[in-house]
Amino acid sequence: MSAPTTNQSGTPSGNRSGNLAAAAATSPRRAATTVRRLRGSTTATVYLVLVVVLIACAVLSALAGRSFFSPGNLSALLTATTVLGFVAIGQTLVILVGSLDLSVPFLVSLSSVLAAGTMQGSPDAFATGVLVALVATTVLGLVNGVLVGLVGINGFMATLGVGLIISGYLFTNYQGSTGQASPQLVSLGSASIGFVPVLSIVLLAFFLGTAVLLTRTRTGMHLYAVGGDPHAARLSGVRTAAPVLLAHALSGLFSGIAGLVIVARLGVGSPGVGGQGGYDLLSIAAVVLGGAALAGGRGSLWGTLGGILIFASIDSLLGILEVNPYLKDVVRGVVIVAAVAVYARRKGLSSIVRFPGGPTRAAIDRGGAETADPGPVNRSDVEVGPIAAHPETTGRSGR
Repeated sequence: MSAPTTNQSGTPSGNRSGNLAAAAATSPRRAATTVRRLRGSTTATVYLVLVVVLIACAVLSALAGRSFFSPGNLSALLTATTVLGFVAIGQTLVILVGSLDLSVPFLVSLSSVLAAGTMQGSPDAFATGVLVALVATTVLGLVNGVLVGLVGINGFMATLGVGLIISGYLFTNYQGSTGQASPQLVSLGSASIGFVPVLSIVLLAFFLGTAVLLTRTRTGMHLYAVGGDPHAARLSGVRTAAPVLLAHALSGLFSGIAGLVIVARLGVGSPGVGGQGGYDLLSIAAVVLGGAALAGGRGSLWGTLGGILIFASIDSLLGILEVNPYLKDVVRGVVIVAAVAVYARRKGLSSIVRFPGGPTRAAIDRGGAETADPGPVNRSDVEVGPIAAHPETTGRSGR
């Protein structure tokens, strides 16, 4: 009778509990390395495309007798990215856990009318208006999370339903422009350092903070794990509903901030401003252009930022060339289809199953060992053990 094989930790592969404990003890550094492989494979490609787009924009603008990199145009470009940028941060988190948020344009509109209606131009109501808007949108985002993560409704349908409810409330109770922004908010909306708007700097700070959440914390690892395969994550002791709740709540929060940005610039709130901006589909397009997988488990905030800048650069060029505004959607569609086609060809996104088969006995026995047979999985894309079995679950999954 042959002796039982052992994995790298020295635990017999036949001892299921021992191997679960070994998998759960995987170092945070290795888990972070795996996440970087998941999110970083297409980010460099996105920024290479961005450089090419910027060069093309500069050349075409010069042929039209304009300067694409003039301070005025760069300031306008950065201003155009701010609202979509905040919405896209939340949309990235939601897509990472394998969901979607179609309620974001309605949350943006709700935030704008609540903030402006509460402030009514009064300096003393600035903090109250901001608080009311952000609490309302965060709570509604949490409702989305409950419907998706706890009730089990598909993210597309749940957020669409919530969005329609908010839309009905808005257009029933608000007609046209509403309220007035406080002087502090208006000053923030017009402030700049050189040609860089202050709100763009605030946006970058939120990108940095959220990137740290995704790449340096257990919560971030769980977002990737649940989006990749909730069954494997659950087997490893991760509470799969919690990341979904958090992602949708943060999406609501960032949509609320986007609404405040609009009020800061327009000075008033509007029940239709979010829908007019098309922030639901544009944010999803920016995330996909940034290299994220709509199925969840793969994506990068920095890729999303690159996607936003690509869209903003193209829109700016079309404005300089005085092209029919409706052609923007045509160009955006071509860019999205081309980008997804390139990603599918390079990474095999159309055929690779990131976490196939769920939590099988063989996957448990491997415990994330480097020498294990990966089967059909592309090992540059995923390692089930290190992500699903995060340090928070140490000792839990072995019971």
